[in-house]
Parts: sequence; C-alpha cells; structure tokens
Amino acid sequence: MDFTDQRLSYEKGSLDQQSVPASPFELLKTWMNEAIEQQVQEPYAMSLATCGADNKPSVRIVLMREITENGVVFYTNYESAKGQDIAENPNAEVLFFWHELERQIRIGGSIAKIDANKSAAYFQKRPHDSQVGAWVSQPQSGEVANREVMEQAFEALQNDYPENSQVPTPEFWGGYEITIHEIEFWQGRASRMHDRIVYKQDDDSQSAESWTTKRLLP
Repeated sequence: MDFTDQRLSYEKGSLDQQSVPASPFELLKTWMNEAIEQQVQEPYAMSLATCGADNKPSVRIVLMREITENGVVFYTNYESAKGQDIAENPNAEVLFFWHELERQIRIGGSIAKIDANKSAAYFQKRPHDSQVGAWVSQPQSGEVANREVMEQAFEALQNDYPENSQVPTPEFWGGYEITIHEIEFWQGRASRMHDRIVYKQDDDSQSAESWTTKRLLP
C-alpha cells in the first residue's frame, strides 16, 4: 500500500510563543477543555511509551484520569508489561493527538505510584463489570489459552461479587502519576510550518516561574 500521495494541509489554528501562559498546566487544561467542547472522542486517551531494562520501547493507549498540580494520572495493572517497564525505568512519555483540532501534546517525565487509598477510591467508582474484569487480568498481558478461559473466570467472579456488591480493590491494580518535566504543544500549520512550543522545568518547585519556553523548528 502506497500512501505517499495522501496528505492534508493543517490550517485550523496557530500557537504564538509570546502569548502562551507561564505555566504549561494552564495551556494543557485549556487545550483539553477545547477538545471536549469540540466533542473529540475520548480526548483524554493518550499513547504511553515506556522502556524497561531490555531497552525495547513499548507504546499503548491508556486513559488519563486526572490532571494534577504536578502531572497526569492514569490507572492500570501494576503487574502488566507497562508496570514491569516502569519498575525498571521510571522515565516515560505520553502523547495526545487530536486530529479534529490538528494538535498534539507530548509529555515527558517520571512515573511513580499514587497513594493506595486514592487508587481504591477510583476503583470503587468504576462500573461493576469493569471492577470484575480487572480481577481477570492476573497478570495483564499474561498468556491465556483462549477467550473461553477468560469468560469462565469473569463469570465465576461475577458469582462471587454479584451486582450491587462491593468488589475489593486488587493489590496489583492502581494509579500512576507522571510528573511532568517537559511538555511540547504542537499546532499544525499550512506548508508543514507547524508551531511547536516546548516548556522545560528549571527547578523542582512546579511554580509558573520555574518553566521556560522555546520554539522548535517544525
């Protein structure tokens, strides 16, 4: 398949270094709200790239569930392939891409587990069947003989924890926070003259004054 003749001209917006806010979190929230207003499907979906001790990068989609004062939070199985990567190398990147707005946000930082009580509180907010499904993945990414084995395990767990009963939070499941050290905002422009503004942190204070911006060539 040849896609060399397939291309679009991006002309929906611009990004001026002189007018961006001092804190990247303000711009992150503004862009996220605009994506929601434009009804981008799951604008909080992000590609998470990790690399473990084997030096082989892995990438997958996860759902951001919170923007904090320091970064972004997502939830997953701690015993998954991504969990193993994070245990071996806490550095990672995430990427948001919103085609409808011709925008990308690229975040680099360090990952650490969040408080177990916060993870449990979020787990109990999830739909009942999603809670049950989390228990089937022991471990997530582990090999299974066939789908029937998964469905049998799911059915057995539903019998153990029927609808309207409390499903315990698995010890192997919870949240991670990516503390942002660098974040790039990309706005598509015509003629491949894209706007790219990157924020880098000067210190550990996370104050607006601790961030510097610079424009990158497209």
